[in-house]
Amino acid sequence: MRNIRCTLKKTGLFALFFSYSLFVNAQQSRTQNPPVKTPVPLRPDIKVEKVMDIGKLGVRLLKNPKTGEFWYSTFDGNVFRISDFDTPGAAEHLMFSAEDHGITRLQGAAFLNNTLYLCGNISANDGKGTKGRMIKYDLSKSKPVLTEVFNTVEYGTNATTFDHGWNALVVSPDKQYIYVNSGARTDHGEVQDNNGAYPNARDNALTANVFRFPANTKDLLLTTDGAKLKADGYLYAEGIRNAYDMTFDGKGNLFGVVNSGDYDQSEGMFWIRQGHHYGFPWQMAEIENPQQFSPWTPDHTKDAFISPGAHAYVVKYFRNDPDFPKIPKGVKFSPGVQNLGPDANEYRDIASGKIVDGDITGKTVSTFNAHSVPLGLVFDTKNALSNEFKGDGFVFRYGGGSDRPGTNLLRKSGKDLLHLDMSYNAAADNFYVKTTTIVNNFNAPVDALLIENKIYVLEHGTANSDGGRIWKITIPR
Repeated sequence: MRNIRCTLKKTGLFALFFSYSLFVNAQQSRTQNPPVKTPVPLRPDIKVEKVMDIGKLGVRLLKNPKTGEFWYSTFDGNVFRISDFDTPGAAEHLMFSAEDHGITRLQGAAFLNNTLYLCGNISANDGKGTKGRMIKYDLSKSKPVLTEVFNTVEYGTNATTFDHGWNALVVSPDKQYIYVNSGARTDHGEVQDNNGAYPNARDNALTANVFRFPANTKDLLLTTDGAKLKADGYLYAEGIRNAYDMTFDGKGNLFGVVNSGDYDQSEGMFWIRQGHHYGFPWQMAEIENPQQFSPWTPDHTKDAFISPGAHAYVVKYFRNDPDFPKIPKGVKFSPGVQNLGPDANEYRDIASGKIVDGDITGKTVSTFNAHSVPLGLVFDTKNALSNEFKGDGFVFRYGGGSDRPGTNLLRKSGKDLLHLDMSYNAAADNFYVKTTTIVNNFNAPVDALLIENKIYVLEHGTANSDGGRIWKITIPR
C-alpha cells in the first residue's frame, strides 16, 4: 500500500464513520482541530479519569492475559505495548508494524493466552483489489514467531467509502476458536466495480459475514466459494453488514454491534448464532432495502429514509437496480436485539416517515438509533459489578451527540456510554434490552475493555488530529 493516508479516506474506519464525526473532524481540521472534550458521568457513583494520551489512528485496545500488559493497535498496522499502564509513568512501545506482519489495513486484534492475533486487509492489483489476512504472533519466545492463519483470494475493493474489510476479532470462552467479522464492501448491496476493474461486483461470500476458525489454524487460503466455506465450517453467520465489535456475555452468547448504511435504518445488535442469516443486503433493522424492488426511483422528497446529504444518495449508489439479487430460497432472517429504551430508541417510522421515540410509541427498536455507530461492546462476565449492573453489557455510541441547530433526533444523542440491561425472551427466542446512558460527552470512543469494575475506552485520533486517548470509567462494584 503506497499511501495509507490516502487509503484511509476511502476504506476501513472512514467507511464505518463516514457520515459521522471523522468526516466532520476532517472538515474542521482544515482550520483547527476541535477541542478535546472530557466525558461526563451522569451518576454520582460513576467516576471518569483520563489514563493517557496515545498516537493517531488507534482502533483496538487489548490486554495480554499472560503478562497483564495493555496493548493497542492502529489502523495503519502499528501495534504498541503500554508499560506502567494506568500510572503517571505510562508509555507506549512499538512492537510490530505493517512491514512486520504484512497487514496494511489493520482492524482486528485479540490475545489468546500469550499469542496475539491480528487481522485486516492488504492491497492487491495496484490498489484496485484487496485480500483478507490473519496472522498470529507467539510471544512466549525471546523473539516473537509469526504464523499465517489465513489469506483470502483477491477480490475487488472499491473507489468508495464503503469497503469495511476484515475487522473484529474475538476468542471463544473455551479458547478453541477465533471469530472474525468481515464487513460489507458496499453500502447496501449495490454494484461497486472500482471504476470497472471488477465488473458487476457486489458483496461476496468473503464479505458481510462472520467467520470462525480453530485457534490452531494455519496457512489457509479462503476463496469466494460460499458452499465450501460452510462445508469446511468457517462461514459461521451471514447477512451482517459490519459487526465492527463482537464479544461474548457471561453465558457464552456471542453478540455483535452493527453499523447500518446511509438509509435511515436503525443500527443493529445481533445475537450471532451459527447458521443464522441477519438480512443484509435485503434488510437492515427489519427495514427492507428498497433497491431490491425494481423499478425504483430514489427521491429524498418522497422517501423520508433518504437524507439529501447522504453520501450514497449524493453519488447515486441509491438507484434503480433490476439485477439486484433475489433473497435465497428458504432463508429466514433473524432479527436484532429489541431495544425497550429509554435511550437510543428513536427511529424513523415507516408509515409516517417521521422520527419518533419508542418510549412514546411503545414499539421496540432493532436496536439503536440510526447513525449512532455502536462500538466498544463489553459484558460483565465475571459478575464483578453491583447488583444493578451485574452480568450486564455496556456499549459506546461513536456517532451522534450533536448540539448544532437543526440536528434531528436520530443524531442528537450520542458519543456516550450505554448500560445494557438484557433479558432473554423465550417466546421470541431473542434478547430484549433496556438501554440507559450513564456517561456522555466522549470524543471518538472506538474500543473498550471491562476489567473488574473499570471500563477502559480507547478514543480514535484521526490522521489530522494530535492523537487519541484512553479513559477509565469506574462502575460501582
